Amino acid sequence: MGITAAFMVPHPPLIIPDVGKGEERKIQHTIDAYREAARRIGELRPETILLISPHQVMYADYFHISPGKRAKGDFDQFRAGHVRMEAVYDTEFVEKLCALAEERGIPAGTQGERIRQLDHGTMVPLYFFNQFFTEYRLVRIGLSGLPLCLHYELGQCMGQAAELLGRRTVVIGSGDLSHRLKEDGPYGFRKEGPEYDARIMEVMEGADFGRLLDFSEDFCEKAGECGHRSFTIMAGALDQRKVRAERLSYEGPFGVGYGICAYEVCGSDISRNFREQYEKKEKKRVLEQRRQEDAYVRLARKTIETYIRTGRIIEVPQDLPREMYENRAGAFVSIKENKNLRGCIGTITATQPSIAREIIENAVSASSRDPRFSPVEENELDRLTISVDILGEREKIHSSDALDVKRYGVIVTRGNKRGLLLPNLEGVDTVEEQIAIAKSKAGIGRNDEVELERFEVVRHY
Repeated sequence: MGITAAFMVPHPPLIIPDVGKGEERKIQHTIDAYREAARRIGELRPETILLISPHQVMYADYFHISPGKRAKGDFDQFRAGHVRMEAVYDTEFVEKLCALAEERGIPAGTQGERIRQLDHGTMVPLYFFNQFFTEYRLVRIGLSGLPLCLHYELGQCMGQAAELLGRRTVVIGSGDLSHRLKEDGPYGFRKEGPEYDARIMEVMEGADFGRLLDFSEDFCEKAGECGHRSFTIMAGALDQRKVRAERLSYEGPFGVGYGICAYEVCGSDISRNFREQYEKKEKKRVLEQRRQEDAYVRLARKTIETYIRTGRIIEVPQDLPREMYENRAGAFVSIKENKNLRGCIGTITATQPSIAREIIENAVSASSRDPRFSPVEENELDRLTISVDILGEREKIHSSDALDVKRYGVIVTRGNKRGLLLPNLEGVDTVEEQIAIAKSKAGIGRNDEVELERFEVVRHY
C-alpha cells in the first residue's frame, strides 16, 4: 500500500482541555481542523503512523528514531499528569527505515535515546487521532541540525520503507509555525514571524514542497519557527507522489502560528522530485559562482579540495597576484553548503609570512577543524561556496555608536576572552545583534561590559 496521506499539524499543549482549562476555545478553528484530520485518519485505518516531532531527541548531526517496543507519556509538565497515553512502536518499520538511511549514508538510527517518554509534539496529535482510531503502530522520528536536503532525503527513505513493507501508512509533520507573531507572545514580535507564517502556509496549502528547501536558516531562526524540518521530512515522504492538498485551518491568537493541512495521495508524479530539482539548481548556482571566483577564493578552494581528497596541505602556488606574497594580514575563510554555513575559521592578525599562506592555513582549518561542524567530506566539494575576508587594521572604539554592521566587523574583549564577528553577514541586521553574537562566541555574558574594537575587511568571492 505505502503512504496514503499526510498531515501538517501543530502541537500546543493548551489545546488539550485539561491543560487549556478554557483557553483552548480561543483556537477553536484549530480544534475543529484537528478533529477533521483525525476523522480522516480514522477512515484511512493506517497500519503505521510516522510521526515527526521537533520535541523528540534532537542531535546536531544525527536523526534519532525511537527504539523499543512501546512508550508512554503524560502531560504532567503542563499540570495535567492524569492525561496519559501509550504508543506501540512498529519495530519492523524502524528496522527497515534505519537500513535504508544507512544505505544512503544518512546519519539516522535508534542510538542515543535520552528520554524514553513520549514528548508533547507526539502526544498532542495522538490525543486527537486516538479518539477516532487506535489500531496503528507508531514510528517516532526526531529532527537534526543537518541541512534541509537531508531531512527531505530521510523522508524519501520513509516513503520507500512504507512501499517495501506494504504498509498502509500515514505521515504526520508535527510543528508549530512562528513563535514571534505578537509583542505579548512567548518570544515577542519580529517582522519575520508573520512573514514566515504567510510564506509557509502558501507553500504547504499548495503542496509546493520544493520551496521548503529555499528557506534560509537565518530567516527561520529569526521567525522563531518550530516545525519547518518536520514539514520537510514529511514532504520527502511524499516525493514523486501526486497529492490533493487542502488547507484546513490557520490562526495565531497567542503569538504562535498554528497551521493544519491535509494531503491525500492519489497516484504518482515523477515531476514532484523536489530534492533532485533543488540539487540541480544549487549545482548550477555554485558552478556559476565558481566561474567568477578571484585568486583569493581559488586558492582557498584548491587548498580545501586537495586537503579533503589527499590529506595534503598545498604549497603556495606561483601564479598569484604579487600582494598575496608580499603582504601580511589576518584572514577568514568561510564555507557554505546549500547557502548554510559549513565552516568558518580565521585569524585576527597575521600569523603567517604572507596572505597566501594565511589563506591556506585557515582554509584547512575551516574545512576540517571548526568545532561546530564535522569535517567536510569529498562528496560535498562540488556543493561548496567559499569566501575569503582579508582584515584591515583594528581600531579601538569607546561606544557601539561607532559601529556599522554592514561596514565594520567587531571584536569584543573581556579579560582573556575575545570574540570576533565579521561585517555584512546575512541574518545580522543590527549592531546589537553583532555584539551579542561576538560575545556568545567568546563565552561572554550578554550583559557583561566589554572592550570594543572595529575593523574593515575586503571580502573576496
